[in-house]
Amino acid sequence: QVQLVESGGGSVQPGGSLRLSCAASGRTFSPWGMGWFRQAPGWERDFVAGITWSGTTTYVTESVKDRFTISRDNAKNTVYLQMNSLKPNDTAVYYCASRPAIGTNWRRSKEYDTWGQGTQVTVSS
Repeated sequence: QVQLVESGGGSVQPGGSLRLSCAASGRTFSPWGMGWFRQAPGWERDFVAGITWSGTTTYVTESVKDRFTISRDNAKNTVYLQMNSLKPNDTAVYYCASRPAIGTNWRRSKEYDTWGQGTQVTVSS
């Protein structure tokens, strides 16, 4: 069974940067893709970014595409989310998830089968 563990969250001031990591462990891990989602208190879980396991395709949601970058290191079974110029409304718990097949929509959480426990990101002055 695959486990996903996020790390790298924390508290930063507006304008700061964080790099989140999502490490997979367990059986041989080779999903079709990976995604990052976030959930702020009182809000639904929203898609942030996705990447195919080959790394050939990435998709970052419009609201953060100028500030966030997704990447992966297959040798380490790890996916990253580089977040720059952070804003207070980026505050949320960030989750990574594996995507077993191409599916129909990166944004649909039901198209992801394994989720990490989440890592808290707080942006505040």
